[in-house]
Order: sequence, then structure tokens, then C-alpha cells
Amino acid sequence: MLIAPSILNANNLDLKKDIKEATAAGITRFHIDIMDGHFVPNLSFGPQMVSDFKREFPTTEAEIHLMSDKPDVLVPAFVKAGADLVEIHYEAMGEEKVNHWLDYLIANNVKAGLVLNPDTPVSVLNKFVSKLDQVLLMTVYPGFGGQKFIADSPKRIKKTRQLLTKAGKDIPIEVDGGVNGQTAMLAKDAGADVFVAGSYIFKNGNITEQVKKLTEILR
Repeated sequence: MLIAPSILNANNLDLKKDIKEATAAGITRFHIDIMDGHFVPNLSFGPQMVSDFKREFPTTEAEIHLMSDKPDVLVPAFVKAGADLVEIHYEAMGEEKVNHWLDYLIANNVKAGLVLNPDTPVSVLNKFVSKLDQVLLMTVYPGFGGQKFIADSPKRIKKTRQLLTKAGKDIPIEVDGGVNGQTAMLAKDAGADVFVAGSYIFKNGNITEQVKKLTEILR
């Protein structure tokens, strides 16, 4: 089990401090939400922030969740910035483009992920599964942090695990949105492996204690 805190919910005026505290507590990967103000109605970070992150924390993974319908510009920019894993949205582009950018990531030795919104059938994964290093299932609608976990998400997680098993693909399923102690267990029991926890880690007081609590829950 892996916890990947979303830095969107950290103190962006003291981001380095929050990241250092989380890494000291055992975090080895951070989830970096990239929002373009078009595909989703919010704005967040750019390639420079990822470059700075990798300079300061070179052994910590930068997982880029690209919420943008402009992959032609942004995917190469984040690869150049040092992203370890880039997750693109199925809903943000045509299937030909999805294949193109998954191939691009593979060619550039960057892990490739595909993100599905809550209302996208998980069966679409069958078209791309051979190219994926990870699947990200949204358990809220993308664009804003702090939303409530969608109740039927465990069913989608189970369907996704069954689909991957049938395809002979043993890769992580990540969940993003509304993750706390209770919902993380629901997701884990359904077959999830990676947990994006933003508000839970960064908005509930002591970061170290929150990481410790969630780690113990997921053991």
C-alpha cells in the first residue's frame, strides 16, 4: 500500500516545510495536481514547481495528475521537468491521442497512467491496458480538493481489478478524492493500492501523525 499525498492541500506558502515533514514520516511519492482552468475550473501548479520539487527532493517520486486537454504542450513540459509518473485523463482527448501520449511517456522512460472520471466506464481500459503502469480512478469529480468520496467507488475499483487480472496486468490502482481512514479501507478492500490523501494529511493538524494514522489503517 502506498500513500501519495496531494500537495494541492498543503500550505502552498510553506510547501517545502510540509513536504519535508511528510517525507520524514515515510512518504516516498507526492501527487501533484495540474489543473489548467479549462478541462477543470481551477488552476494549480506548472512545470517549474515540479522541476523545483525534483531538485529539492530528488529521490522522492513526483506523480503528475494532468487535468488538462492540452497534452501537446503540457506532457512534454512535465517530462522535461522531471516527472516520474504522468497520468493523463481519458476524457481530455480522443483515444488516438491517449495512445500517442502513452507511447510518448514509455519512449521517454516515464511511468504512464490513465485517469478515469467517476462516470467513465472502466471497460475503456481494455484499449490501453498493455501500456499502463498505473490506473487512477477518481472517487470525486476532478477540479477541487476536499470533496466527499463517491459511495459506489468500491464497485468500480473491484471491476477495474477484475479487468486488469483478466488482462494479465498486475499494476496498481490508485484512488483520488475524499480519502480518509474509513474510505481508504473501503478502497483497499475493493482492490486499491495507492491512496491520494490531501485534506486528510495536510488539513488535520500534525502531518506526521496523520501519515502515521493512515499508514497503520492500511497495514
